[in-house]
Amino acid sequence: MPVRIRPAVAALPAYKPGRPAPAGSTGPAYKLSSNENPYPPLPGVLAATEAAVAGMNRYPDLANTAMAAAVGARLGVAPESLAFGTGSVAVLYHLLAAVCEPGDEVVFAWRSFEAYPIAVQITGATPVRVPLGPGAEHDLDALHAAITPATRVVMLCTPNNPTGPAIPHDALLRFLDAVPEDVLVMVDEAYVEFVDDPAAVRGLEVLRDRPGVAVLRTFSKAYGLAGFRVGYCVAEPALAAAVRAVSLPFGISVAAQAAVLASLEAEPALQARVEALVGARTGLRDGLRGLGFDVPDAQGNFVWLPAGPLTTAYGEAFAAGGVVVRPYAAGEPGDGVRVTVGEDAANARVLEVAAGLPRP
Repeated sequence: MPVRIRPAVAALPAYKPGRPAPAGSTGPAYKLSSNENPYPPLPGVLAATEAAVAGMNRYPDLANTAMAAAVGARLGVAPESLAFGTGSVAVLYHLLAAVCEPGDEVVFAWRSFEAYPIAVQITGATPVRVPLGPGAEHDLDALHAAITPATRVVMLCTPNNPTGPAIPHDALLRFLDAVPEDVLVMVDEAYVEFVDDPAAVRGLEVLRDRPGVAVLRTFSKAYGLAGFRVGYCVAEPALAAAVRAVSLPFGISVAAQAAVLASLEAEPALQARVEALVGARTGLRDGLRGLGFDVPDAQGNFVWLPAGPLTTAYGEAFAAGGVVVRPYAAGEPGDGVRVTVGEDAANARVLEVAAGLPRP
Protein backbone atom coordinates (compact mmCIF):
# COMPACT_ATOMS: atom_id res chain seq x y z
CA MET A 1 0.00 0.00 0.00
CA PRO A 2 1.46 3.42 -0.93
CA VAL A 3 2.33 5.91 1.75
CA ARG A 4 -0.58 8.19 2.56
CA ILE A 5 0.01 11.82 1.60
CA ARG A 6 -1.90 14.49 3.49
CA PRO A 7 -4.79 15.69 1.29
CA ALA A 8 -3.75 19.32 1.86
CA VAL A 9 -0.30 18.51 0.46
CA ALA A 10 -1.52 16.38 -2.43
CA ALA A 11 -3.76 19.25 -3.56
CA LEU A 12 -1.04 21.90 -3.50
CA PRO A 13 -0.63 24.02 -6.64
CA ALA A 14 2.92 23.97 -8.00
CA TYR A 15 5.11 27.00 -7.46
CA LYS A 16 6.36 28.18 -10.84
CA PRO A 17 9.80 29.81 -10.77
CA GLY A 18 10.86 32.27 -13.42
CA ARG A 19 12.29 30.64 -16.52
CA PRO A 20 16.02 31.12 -17.21
CA ALA A 21 17.27 32.89 -20.30
CA PRO A 22 17.44 30.44 -23.23
CA ALA A 23 20.75 28.68 -23.74
CA GLY A 24 22.37 28.83 -27.15
CA SER A 25 20.60 32.00 -28.20
CA THR A 26 22.01 33.65 -31.31
CA GLY A 27 22.00 37.03 -29.59
CA PRO A 28 21.88 38.48 -26.07
CA ALA A 29 19.19 36.93 -23.89
CA TYR A 30 17.92 38.47 -20.69
CA LYS A 31 16.20 36.82 -17.74
CA LEU A 32 13.53 39.22 -16.46
CA SER A 33 11.27 36.59 -14.96
CA SER A 34 12.32 36.35 -11.30
CA ASN A 35 12.60 39.93 -9.96
CA GLU A 36 16.33 39.43 -9.45
CA ASN A 37 18.75 42.31 -8.98
CA PRO A 38 20.90 42.74 -12.11
CA TYR A 39 23.84 44.09 -10.11
CA PRO A 40 26.68 41.97 -8.68
CA PRO A 41 27.15 41.69 -4.89
CA LEU A 42 27.65 44.92 -3.01
CA PRO A 43 31.22 46.01 -2.18
CA GLY A 44 32.82 43.82 0.49
CA VAL A 45 30.29 40.99 0.22
CA LEU A 46 32.42 38.59 -1.84
CA ALA A 47 35.40 39.00 0.46
CA ALA A 48 33.22 38.43 3.52
CA THR A 49 31.65 35.27 2.12
CA GLU A 50 35.02 33.91 0.98
CA ALA A 51 36.32 34.30 4.52
CA ALA A 52 33.18 32.73 5.99
CA VAL A 53 33.24 29.57 3.86
CA ALA A 54 36.63 28.71 5.33
CA GLY A 55 34.61 27.70 8.40
CA MET A 56 32.12 25.53 6.53
CA ASN A 57 33.07 22.54 8.68
CA ARG A 58 31.25 24.25 11.57
CA TYR A 59 27.53 24.77 11.98
CA PRO A 60 26.26 28.31 11.50
CA ASP A 61 25.10 30.34 14.48
CA LEU A 62 21.68 28.89 15.28
CA ALA A 63 20.50 32.15 16.85
CA ASN A 64 21.81 34.36 14.02
CA THR A 65 23.18 36.56 16.81
CA ALA A 66 25.38 38.98 14.88
CA MET A 67 22.88 39.24 12.03
CA ALA A 68 19.97 39.92 14.39
CA ALA A 69 21.96 42.62 16.18
CA ALA A 70 22.95 44.29 12.91
CA VAL A 71 19.47 44.16 11.37
CA GLY A 72 17.91 45.32 14.63
CA ALA A 73 20.28 48.28 14.78
CA ARG A 74 19.58 49.10 11.14
CA LEU A 75 15.80 49.08 11.65
CA GLY A 76 15.66 50.40 15.20
CA VAL A 77 14.05 47.26 16.62
CA ALA A 78 15.11 44.83 19.34
CA PRO A 79 16.78 41.61 18.14
CA GLU A 80 14.16 39.57 20.01
CA SER A 81 11.54 41.02 17.63
CA LEU A 82 13.24 39.35 14.65
CA ALA A 83 12.96 35.87 13.17
CA PHE A 84 15.01 34.77 10.15
CA GLY A 85 14.55 32.16 7.45
CA THR A 86 15.77 31.13 4.03
CA GLY A 87 14.10 34.01 2.24
CA SER A 88 10.97 35.85 3.32
CA VAL A 89 8.91 33.05 1.76
CA ALA A 90 10.33 30.60 4.31
CA VAL A 91 9.54 33.04 7.11
CA LEU A 92 6.00 33.24 5.71
CA TYR A 93 5.69 29.45 6.00
CA HIS A 94 7.02 29.55 9.56
CA LEU A 95 4.72 32.42 10.53
CA LEU A 96 1.63 30.60 9.29
CA ALA A 97 2.78 27.37 10.93
CA ALA A 98 3.07 29.23 14.23
CA VAL A 99 -0.49 30.58 14.20
CA CYS A 100 -2.67 28.49 11.86
CA GLU A 101 -4.25 25.07 12.07
CA PRO A 102 -6.95 23.15 10.17
CA GLY A 103 -10.24 25.01 10.22
CA ASP A 104 -8.63 28.44 10.15
CA GLU A 105 -8.92 30.80 7.19
CA VAL A 106 -6.24 33.04 5.69
CA VAL A 107 -7.40 35.98 3.59
CA PHE A 108 -5.29 37.58 0.87
CA ALA A 109 -5.65 39.53 -2.36
CA TRP A 110 -5.44 37.77 -5.70
CA ARG A 111 -3.55 38.02 -7.86
CA SER A 112 -0.65 38.33 -5.44
CA PHE A 113 2.49 36.39 -4.47
CA GLU A 114 2.16 32.90 -5.87
CA ALA A 115 3.49 31.24 -2.71
CA TYR A 116 0.59 32.49 -0.57
CA PRO A 117 -2.01 29.79 -1.36
CA ILE A 118 0.67 27.09 -1.17
CA ALA A 119 1.88 28.22 2.25
CA VAL A 120 -1.66 28.42 3.58
CA GLN A 121 -2.68 24.96 2.39
CA ILE A 122 0.42 23.34 3.92
CA THR A 123 -0.82 24.38 7.37
CA GLY A 124 -4.21 22.81 6.70
CA ALA A 125 -5.87 26.22 6.78
CA THR A 126 -8.18 27.43 4.03
CA PRO A 127 -7.01 30.12 1.58
CA VAL A 128 -9.54 32.86 0.89
CA ARG A 129 -8.72 34.83 -2.26
CA VAL A 130 -10.14 38.32 -2.70
CA PRO A 131 -9.95 39.88 -6.18
CA LEU A 132 -7.79 42.97 -6.65
CA GLY A 133 -9.57 46.26 -7.14
CA PRO A 134 -9.20 48.85 -9.91
CA GLY A 135 -5.63 49.63 -10.88
CA ALA A 136 -4.50 46.14 -9.76
CA GLU A 137 -4.53 47.40 -6.15
CA HIS A 138 -5.59 45.72 -2.92
CA ASP A 139 -9.30 46.20 -2.26
CA LEU A 140 -9.12 46.69 1.49
CA ASP A 141 -12.88 46.99 1.88
CA ALA A 142 -13.38 43.64 0.15
CA LEU A 143 -10.60 42.08 2.21
CA HIS A 144 -12.28 43.26 5.39
CA ALA A 145 -15.63 41.92 4.21
CA ALA A 146 -13.99 38.51 3.69
CA ILE A 147 -12.99 38.23 7.37
CA THR A 148 -15.09 35.70 9.30
CA PRO A 149 -14.86 34.23 12.82
CA ALA A 150 -12.59 31.56 11.27
CA THR A 151 -10.09 34.09 9.92
CA ARG A 152 -6.70 33.80 11.58
CA VAL A 153 -4.47 35.83 9.23
CA VAL A 154 -4.81 38.52 6.57
CA MET A 155 -1.81 38.74 4.21
CA LEU A 156 -1.07 42.03 2.46
CA CYS A 157 1.65 42.30 -0.20
CA THR A 158 2.89 45.87 -0.61
CA PRO A 159 4.12 46.60 -3.22
CA ASN A 160 1.98 43.83 -4.63
CA ASN A 161 3.82 41.11 -6.51
CA PRO A 162 3.20 40.79 -9.44
CA THR A 163 1.08 43.87 -10.17
CA GLY A 164 3.18 46.61 -8.56
CA PRO A 165 1.02 49.09 -6.57
CA ALA A 166 1.70 49.75 -2.89
CA ILE A 167 -1.02 50.10 -0.26
CA PRO A 168 -1.47 53.67 1.06
CA HIS A 169 -0.35 54.05 4.67
CA ASP A 170 -3.48 55.84 5.86
CA ALA A 171 -5.70 53.27 4.17
CA LEU A 172 -3.87 50.48 5.99
CA LEU A 173 -4.35 52.21 9.34
CA ARG A 174 -8.10 52.45 8.73
CA PHE A 175 -8.15 48.80 7.72
CA LEU A 176 -6.29 47.75 10.86
CA ASP A 177 -8.70 49.72 13.03
CA ALA A 178 -11.53 47.59 11.66
CA VAL A 179 -9.81 44.18 11.86
CA PRO A 180 -10.62 42.03 14.91
CA GLU A 181 -7.84 42.00 17.50
CA ASP A 182 -7.33 38.23 17.25
CA VAL A 183 -6.56 38.37 13.50
CA LEU A 184 -2.89 38.68 12.55
CA VAL A 185 -2.18 41.08 9.68
CA MET A 186 0.98 40.18 7.79
CA VAL A 187 2.49 43.05 5.79
CA ASP A 188 4.83 41.65 3.17
CA GLU A 189 7.38 44.33 2.27
CA ALA A 190 9.79 42.27 0.17
CA TYR A 191 10.25 45.22 -2.22
CA VAL A 192 10.14 48.06 0.30
CA GLU A 193 13.53 49.51 -0.67
CA PHE A 194 12.20 50.36 -4.14
CA VAL A 195 9.14 52.28 -2.93
CA ASP A 196 9.31 56.00 -3.76
CA ASP A 197 5.67 56.92 -3.07
CA PRO A 198 5.64 58.95 0.18
CA ALA A 199 2.04 57.90 0.80
CA ALA A 200 2.85 54.18 0.74
CA VAL A 201 2.73 51.88 3.76
CA ARG A 202 5.47 52.27 6.35
CA GLY A 203 5.34 48.82 7.87
CA LEU A 204 7.71 49.28 10.79
CA GLU A 205 5.90 52.44 11.83
CA VAL A 206 2.59 50.55 11.85
CA LEU A 207 4.12 47.72 13.86
CA ARG A 208 5.31 49.95 16.72
CA ASP A 209 1.77 50.58 17.93
CA ARG A 210 0.02 47.41 16.78
CA PRO A 211 1.13 44.03 18.18
CA GLY A 212 -1.25 42.24 15.81
CA VAL A 213 0.95 43.08 12.81
CA ALA A 214 3.98 41.24 11.45
CA VAL A 215 6.24 42.69 8.75
CA LEU A 216 8.15 40.51 6.27
CA ARG A 217 11.32 41.66 4.52
CA THR A 218 14.13 40.10 2.51
CA PHE A 219 17.73 40.50 1.40
CA SER A 220 16.99 38.83 -1.95
CA LYS A 221 15.81 41.86 -3.91
CA ALA A 222 17.43 45.26 -3.29
CA TYR A 223 20.46 43.74 -1.55
CA GLY A 224 21.01 41.23 -4.36
CA LEU A 225 21.38 38.13 -2.16
CA ALA A 226 18.71 35.99 -3.87
CA GLY A 227 21.11 33.06 -4.14
CA PHE A 228 21.80 33.07 -0.40
CA ARG A 229 18.14 33.14 0.71
CA VAL A 230 17.85 35.36 3.78
CA GLY A 231 14.57 36.91 4.86
CA TYR A 232 13.07 37.89 8.17
CA CYS A 233 9.98 39.05 9.97
CA VAL A 234 9.60 41.82 12.51
CA ALA A 235 6.93 41.13 15.10
CA GLU A 236 6.17 41.52 18.77
CA PRO A 237 8.66 39.37 20.73
CA ALA A 238 6.29 36.52 21.66
CA LEU A 239 5.22 36.04 18.03
CA ALA A 240 8.81 36.33 16.76
CA ALA A 241 9.83 33.66 19.30
CA ALA A 242 7.07 31.38 18.03
CA VAL A 243 8.30 31.83 14.45
CA ARG A 244 11.83 31.00 15.54
CA ALA A 245 10.54 27.92 17.37
CA VAL A 246 9.08 26.38 14.21
CA SER A 247 11.95 27.41 11.94
CA LEU A 248 14.43 24.93 10.50
CA PRO A 249 17.49 24.84 12.80
CA PHE A 250 20.71 26.21 11.28
CA GLY A 251 18.76 27.42 8.25
CA ILE A 252 20.93 30.44 7.43
CA SER A 253 24.40 29.35 6.27
CA VAL A 254 27.65 30.83 7.51
CA ALA A 255 28.23 32.43 4.10
CA ALA A 256 24.73 33.92 3.99
CA GLN A 257 25.07 35.43 7.46
CA ALA A 258 28.41 36.96 6.48
CA ALA A 259 26.91 38.32 3.26
CA VAL A 260 24.10 40.02 5.16
CA LEU A 261 26.51 41.68 7.59
CA ALA A 262 28.71 42.94 4.76
CA SER A 263 25.70 44.14 2.77
CA LEU A 264 24.43 46.19 5.69
CA GLU A 265 27.79 47.96 5.78
CA ALA A 266 27.48 48.93 2.11
CA GLU A 267 24.44 51.21 2.43
CA PRO A 268 25.77 54.03 0.18
CA ALA A 269 26.31 51.62 -2.71
CA LEU A 270 22.94 50.02 -2.04
CA GLN A 271 21.15 53.36 -2.23
CA ALA A 272 22.86 54.26 -5.49
CA ARG A 273 21.77 50.96 -7.06
CA VAL A 274 18.22 51.29 -5.79
CA GLU A 275 17.96 54.80 -7.21
CA ALA A 276 19.22 53.56 -10.57
CA LEU A 277 16.71 50.71 -10.64
CA VAL A 278 13.84 53.01 -9.63
CA GLY A 279 14.79 55.36 -12.44
CA ALA A 280 14.89 52.48 -14.91
CA ARG A 281 11.54 51.23 -13.60
CA THR A 282 9.99 54.62 -14.23
CA GLY A 283 11.39 54.66 -17.74
CA LEU A 284 10.08 51.17 -18.45
CA ARG A 285 6.63 51.93 -17.04
CA ASP A 286 6.32 55.23 -18.90
CA GLY A 287 7.63 53.66 -22.10
CA LEU A 288 5.02 50.92 -21.98
CA ARG A 289 2.29 53.42 -21.21
CA GLY A 290 3.46 55.49 -24.15
CA LEU A 291 2.93 52.43 -26.34
CA GLY A 292 -0.68 52.27 -25.22
CA PHE A 293 -0.50 49.64 -22.47
CA ASP A 294 -2.50 50.10 -19.27
CA VAL A 295 0.42 49.59 -16.87
CA PRO A 296 -0.50 50.14 -13.19
CA ASP A 297 1.67 52.04 -10.73
CA ALA A 298 4.98 50.26 -10.14
CA GLN A 299 6.63 50.41 -6.71
CA GLY A 300 8.77 47.27 -6.83
CA ASN A 301 11.60 46.33 -9.18
CA PHE A 302 9.15 45.17 -11.85
CA VAL A 303 6.24 46.33 -13.96
CA TRP A 304 2.96 44.61 -14.78
CA LEU A 305 1.67 44.34 -18.32
CA PRO A 306 -2.03 43.39 -18.36
CA ALA A 307 -2.65 40.95 -21.19
CA GLY A 308 -5.79 38.93 -20.49
CA PRO A 309 -6.22 36.18 -23.11
CA LEU A 310 -3.03 37.33 -24.84
CA THR A 311 -0.84 36.50 -21.83
CA THR A 312 0.69 33.34 -23.26
CA ALA A 313 1.27 34.98 -26.64
CA TYR A 314 2.99 37.92 -24.94
CA GLY A 315 5.30 35.58 -23.04
CA GLU A 316 6.23 33.75 -26.23
CA ALA A 317 6.83 36.99 -28.13
CA PHE A 318 9.16 38.34 -25.45
CA ALA A 319 11.07 35.04 -25.33
CA ALA A 320 11.46 35.06 -29.09
CA GLY A 321 12.88 38.56 -28.77
CA GLY A 322 15.50 37.43 -26.27
CA VAL A 323 13.67 38.54 -23.11
CA VAL A 324 12.27 35.95 -20.70
CA VAL A 325 9.42 37.45 -18.64
CA ARG A 326 6.93 35.90 -16.22
CA PRO A 327 3.49 35.20 -17.72
CA TYR A 328 0.58 34.57 -15.34
CA ALA A 329 -1.98 32.75 -17.44
CA ALA A 330 -4.22 30.59 -15.29
CA GLY A 331 -7.50 31.46 -16.95
CA GLU A 332 -8.38 34.06 -14.33
CA PRO A 333 -9.47 37.65 -15.01
CA GLY A 334 -6.65 40.12 -14.92
CA ASP A 335 -3.92 37.81 -16.17
CA GLY A 336 -0.79 39.41 -17.56
CA VAL A 337 2.98 39.50 -17.72
CA ARG A 338 5.42 40.64 -15.04
CA VAL A 339 8.65 42.18 -16.32
CA THR A 340 11.60 42.62 -13.97
CA VAL A 341 13.64 45.80 -14.31
CA GLY A 342 16.99 44.68 -15.67
CA GLU A 343 20.05 46.03 -17.40
CA ASP A 344 19.57 49.06 -19.66
CA ALA A 345 19.90 46.88 -22.75
CA ALA A 346 17.29 44.45 -21.42
CA ASN A 347 14.83 47.23 -20.65
CA ALA A 348 15.33 48.67 -24.14
CA ARG A 349 14.65 45.24 -25.63
CA VAL A 350 11.41 44.99 -23.66
CA LEU A 351 10.16 48.20 -25.22
CA GLU A 352 11.24 47.07 -28.69
CA VAL A 353 9.31 43.81 -28.38
CA ALA A 354 6.30 45.48 -26.74
CA ALA A 355 5.98 47.90 -29.64
CA GLY A 356 5.05 44.97 -31.89
CA LEU A 357 2.55 43.31 -29.56
CA PRO A 358 -1.20 43.37 -30.17
CA ARG A 359 -3.15 45.27 -27.54
CA PRO A 360 -5.51 43.33 -25.24
